[in-house]
This record gives sequence, C-alpha cells and structure tokens, in this order.
Amino acid sequence: MSFTQSVKYITNTLQEVLSNNDSAQIDEVIDYILKAKKVFVYGVGRSGHVGKGFAMRLVQLGLKAYFIGETITPIVEAEDAAVIISNTGETMSAIQTGNIVRRVGAKVVVVTSNNKSKLAHCANIVVCIPIDDETRETGLAPLGTLFEDASMIFLDGVISVLMAKLGETEESMRGRHAIMV
Repeated sequence: MSFTQSVKYITNTLQEVLSNNDSAQIDEVIDYILKAKKVFVYGVGRSGHVGKGFAMRLVQLGLKAYFIGETITPIVEAEDAAVIISNTGETMSAIQTGNIVRRVGAKVVVVTSNNKSKLAHCANIVVCIPIDDETRETGLAPLGTLFEDASMIFLDGVISVLMAKLGETEESMRGRHAIMV
C-alpha cells in the first residue's frame, strides 16, 4: 500500500459516491436549516469532528448553530432542526439524541450509510451516503474514513448552497470567524 494508492482510492470512491445525489432531498435539507430558529449538530468520534466543522461553518454564515454535548448548548425546541451524523446509524447516543429531538417536534436530518438503521427511523430526512464496507479496500481507507470524508464534502456542499441563498461571501463569513483571519 502506498500513499498515492490510498489517496487515489479515497478520491475516486468519494467522487463515485457523491455524484449520485437527490437534489430535491438536498433542497429539503437546506430548507429545514434555513427555516430553523436554531440548528443543532451531533456526531460521535470522527463523525463528531465532521459535525463540529459543519456547525462552525453554520455559525460563520450567521446562523444560530450548536454542537450537542457542549456545555453551552441550549435545549432543542420545536422550531429547531438537528443534523445527526452516524456511519452505521446504530450509535446509541445518536439514536437517543434523534429520538429526543423528534419528540420535541424539531426536524431531524440524519446523514448515514445505513438508511434502514435505528437512527434513520427517527429522521424526517435520511441522507444516505452509500459506503459499502463489504467491498471497501481495507488498508487504503481504514475504518470509517470513506463515510467521514464523504460526509464532510457533502456538508461543505450544503454550506456552499446556503452561502448563495443567504447572500453570504467569504468576507462576510470571515467577519464571524472565531479568530477573524
């Protein structure tokens, strides 16, 4: 295995997986985010890192966004939306979070590779990123690498559309950057 083989495998797989998207579903995800009073994001492990990056970009767009589990995160209310990221859709804390969010009447967007998972059952929208672990080249993209990378790219694409819809620019977003670079 070489670095070049790994990068080529990862980028080719991501191109293939992300090129088949449902634009109506993406529009619905964007609509939920734009209509939400607050947007909450949740994920565990590396999916959590992807989620934190997404929440940070939402804040830079001027939206009220929070990562669930931080000490300063407010409660979820009916007029809110939550984006929950989980490769398997079977992570217990993600399922519990999805059920709580749904119970209060907020919209739940789930990003997963398993659209038949327990987490998917509590979602208003399931964004399925079809990573097949059975055919994955072990060693070239270990564990959940393909799902996590694909999720980050998918959510960055959502940010790009939100930028346009909100009339935001990199300059206006930079003004909300934590360190104002």
